[in-house]
Amino acid sequence: MPPDETAAPLAPPVLRLADFDAMLFDLDGVVTHTPHVHAAAWKDMFDDFLREYADRHGVVVEPFDPEVDYFIHVDGLERNEGIRSFLTSRGIHIPYGTPRDPAGAETICAVGSRKNGYFKRHLAHHGVEVFESTLDLIRRLRAAGQKIAVVSASRSSDAIMRKAGVLRMFDLRLGGVEIKAMGLDGKPAPDPFVKAAELLGVPPRRTAVFEDSIAGVQSGRAAEAGLVIGIDRRNDPDALRRAGADVIVTDLAELRVE
Repeated sequence: MPPDETAAPLAPPVLRLADFDAMLFDLDGVVTHTPHVHAAAWKDMFDDFLREYADRHGVVVEPFDPEVDYFIHVDGLERNEGIRSFLTSRGIHIPYGTPRDPAGAETICAVGSRKNGYFKRHLAHHGVEVFESTLDLIRRLRAAGQKIAVVSASRSSDAIMRKAGVLRMFDLRLGGVEIKAMGLDGKPAPDPFVKAAELLGVPPRRTAVFEDSIAGVQSGRAAEAGLVIGIDRRNDPDALRRAGADVIVTDLAELRVE
């Protein structure tokens, strides 16, 4: 049967401010358009490591694919967990190590330490783009009296926000460095969003979470946030829905605030 062209268009998703006291935003892919910067840094770092590993062990290893591996293995995850996930996908199992390991050591921590330098170079070269629709929404929410937090797995979150000029837009910034220092489990565990709500002085059920990654949506759902909004930047709404998103949009401009 052909579609009914006379049918009314679907109503836009609604964010009812009376239901919430705080809004918790992921950074990469939600506030800033930086996944391509992260993906490029991950590729350079992993390809260098894999080349050294292959030479040392006499094996052939498939290089990092920024279009596939980034979103499957590292997007939204704490840095070292992302490294473990990707290396496992290549059949590489190395010790976790400690943050004191030298850069050339074959440990998860040593590989993670290398990534920061690669990212800083790419950040300086590419800069940071922002999603203006997200910034517009944050300004409206602040004007309405909502508390605003950024909750990011990235250990470079402050550097990204400083480069983008958005540091002052948030009442609370909880990035990868702070999450690690507090001994919290990273996304997809609920800890980051639960802790953000606690620091803002509101129960998780009175928060709305804005996420674009699978791990982030799972984290918001596990934290029992009152609303989890999935932002579909990769044309895969079903994956966000399966992860636990209550509402899915392709851009926050689609969201109606009441």
